[in-house]
Amino acid sequence: MERTEPQEPVTAADGAAPQDPPDGGPPEAPEPPDAPAPTDGPEAAEAPDAPDAPEATGGKRRRPWVRRTGRVALGLVLAVLLPLLAAETALRVNYGGDPADGTHTRGRDALWLGHAWVDGRKEDADVAALARRLEGTGIKDLYVHSGPLEHDGTLPESAYPRARWLIDAVHRELPGVRVQAWLGDILAPEHPEALHLERAESRAAILRSTREVLDTGYDGVHFDLEPLHSGDGNYLELLDALHEETESRDVPLSVAAHQIDPLPGFHSFWGALTGHPKWWSQEFFGQVARRVDQIAVMSYDTMQPLEGTYGGYVAQQTALALEVTPPSTDLLMGLPFFRENRFGHWAHAETVPAAVRGVRLGLSRTDADRAAFGVALYVDFAATEADWRAYRDGWVDEP
Repeated sequence: MERTEPQEPVTAADGAAPQDPPDGGPPEAPEPPDAPAPTDGPEAAEAPDAPDAPEATGGKRRRPWVRRTGRVALGLVLAVLLPLLAAETALRVNYGGDPADGTHTRGRDALWLGHAWVDGRKEDADVAALARRLEGTGIKDLYVHSGPLEHDGTLPESAYPRARWLIDAVHRELPGVRVQAWLGDILAPEHPEALHLERAESRAAILRSTREVLDTGYDGVHFDLEPLHSGDGNYLELLDALHEETESRDVPLSVAAHQIDPLPGFHSFWGALTGHPKWWSQEFFGQVARRVDQIAVMSYDTMQPLEGTYGGYVAQQTALALEVTPPSTDLLMGLPFFRENRFGHWAHAETVPAAVRGVRLGLSRTDADRAAFGVALYVDFAATEADWRAYRDGWVDEP
């Protein structure tokens, strides 16, 4: 999902519901019997040929090409539906079982915060309320929306006028919690008027913008650039430059990451079908993870129709990410603290309880004792009491 500049409040995006496949035609009617030959008169005149009966669907014969087309269409529908049903069944099975003991917060969780925290809409009382909300949780990092970047990679200081106030207030009310500048933009080539990572001057501008926000006092920087295609070497080059800068300041470089191919090469298939690859290869995910200090998987907007298949999908994503993320990098799995109903996201399916259970299952099966692991909550201004309760009950509190 492209969430480079969240809006407050969030409104559900409209989406077209998937259409049911067309029904097949009516059953083929039996052919009428041959008409009897005329017998009147000594030499019956030859009866004229009856005109061809018009083709119709009600009780009439269909032409052979109509039947062939129907069979081909049915075959195509089955060719799509059967693998899809098999995949969804596998995800539901993946949601079964019990998480391992101890698969709870490691004190490395994160929370995405909206732009209101740095543009003047929040006050000291809001920070105090946030501190009460986070007391006793595992949240260590706050990703505060401080952009978006301009399409040339620059970032005016007017985008985050109250950043210094927020940083000081959080350090006072929440000792040990880091405030990271959340920066992002939409990317070319999917968007013509957007940030072009292939341009060296744009990457240089992003590096300068990073230095400026860190000079303001942020404890780190978190990038969410979308849609970012798998295998983008320009992005890897940018991360190398950014990490050199953050490492010199002893602050974390963090990124939001796309989901990993649920099947090998699926991003290529989906890109050819829709023009939007959406997923990353597992190899590219690992290349990104090795260049940063934190990587947060946006494990929502999955197109899953059921809570069980969504939870199984999150378990799969957790396992795939764990396999290629080095132990030195914090791996965070996103939790959907928002509700939308559209083709890519169904609120009844993508729930916090299902996501937490999926995270714990994937962690249990792959690396149950991993220390550099957590969850990331998206996003503060859309969260409900039920979301916070599910996070605490399922991930924070030991049974």
